[in-house]
Amino acid sequence: MGFWTLLEVACMPTFQVLIISVLGAFMATEYWNLLPVDARRSMNKVVFVVFTPSLVFASVAKTITFEDIISMWFMIVNVGLTFLFGGILGWILVKIVRPKPYQEGLVMAACSSANLGNLPLILIPAICEEDGNPFGDHSVCKRVGLSYVSFSMALGGFFIWTYSYQLIRTSAMKWKALQAIEAAEEASKNPNSDLDAEGETPLLKGEDEEQGSIVVSSNGSRNQEAIVADESDVPFSRKVVAFVKQILHELLAPPTVAAIVGFFIGSIPFLKKIIIGDSAPLRVIEDSITQLGNGTIPCITLILGGNLIQGLRKSTIKIPIIIGVIIVRYVVMPVIGIGIVIGASKVGFLPSDPLFHFVLMVQFTLPPAMNIGTMTQLFDVAEAECSVIFLWTYLVAALALTIWSTVYMWLLS
Repeated sequence: MGFWTLLEVACMPTFQVLIISVLGAFMATEYWNLLPVDARRSMNKVVFVVFTPSLVFASVAKTITFEDIISMWFMIVNVGLTFLFGGILGWILVKIVRPKPYQEGLVMAACSSANLGNLPLILIPAICEEDGNPFGDHSVCKRVGLSYVSFSMALGGFFIWTYSYQLIRTSAMKWKALQAIEAAEEASKNPNSDLDAEGETPLLKGEDEEQGSIVVSSNGSRNQEAIVADESDVPFSRKVVAFVKQILHELLAPPTVAAIVGFFIGSIPFLKKIIIGDSAPLRVIEDSITQLGNGTIPCITLILGGNLIQGLRKSTIKIPIIIGVIIVRYVVMPVIGIGIVIGASKVGFLPSDPLFHFVLMVQFTLPPAMNIGTMTQLFDVAEAECSVIFLWTYLVAALALTIWSTVYMWLLS
């Protein structure tokens, strides 16, 4: 497969994202006014609760069996390593460029959380269909590649809706705390401001009492901010219980639950025959879920485009942050991925299928997960900044995916 042919294959999914994003941007302008802020937030909740879980469930239940899970065990490790190294590099980038506190979670999530779903879902089958690909017969390559990508999507959803979700949630808490502090300072200048009997205004209450609260004294000075930490008086056992509850709360996110149910049904032949397949008695369930899942990518991309207008107008993201995310995602991470996959292959952890090796390497080369935009919308934090980061990373993705895909296939051929 020549460079220009591969360039066309790699560009297609990225161009699809950009074209639909442009449409979403126009729909959010004052001229059309079809996607105002409230409409995007409502659509985003539907995507989070209905569309994304449907897509994840349909992809996993159709293509994954228990034997596949056993044979592809290293992909679990590989996806975990993409988040680990990406998170470390994102943390280093935050320490170097020092973004605003509410942007830190977004930067780390953009560095660590790759688009392990819809882009590989388009890219891998397209490469398989090209003449001269190093992965063998077109139909076999496509069928096996879809099983790899579906497993990758499910694993990505699990990590994104736990790790990345927590990063964005923490940033939202910082943003609300900052807004509350500024509001308290403004109120302190007004003699009629509402203060409690002790002259302190509570600004942020955590989900659990042991997380403490932030208070500002009645004169509103930032120098007199105090963080009331109650954790020192909380028994260790209560801290453990609170931690476990938090993990369970993250795991109960609809996309994660859908992935777990999809694994369960896909790995049990009896259940799979009842629900999945053209001859299944309850195939109407699969058909309905599949139709709902088909709306995920268009809706997410339209929302991304709608947020882009706001991002271009109001974003305060620093240029070094954008450059840093691009370097992490398209320079450092692919090199790490090559080292990990080649090393695992030499140790004997990987099957001999070169397509499996290729998918593992591609997982280190993808742009940020679009679900990050869903999270920023849900928590109402850094939406504009997220759109700008997505704009530049997805523009660069076309060239980066092409170059690195060529390198990967050269290494594996």
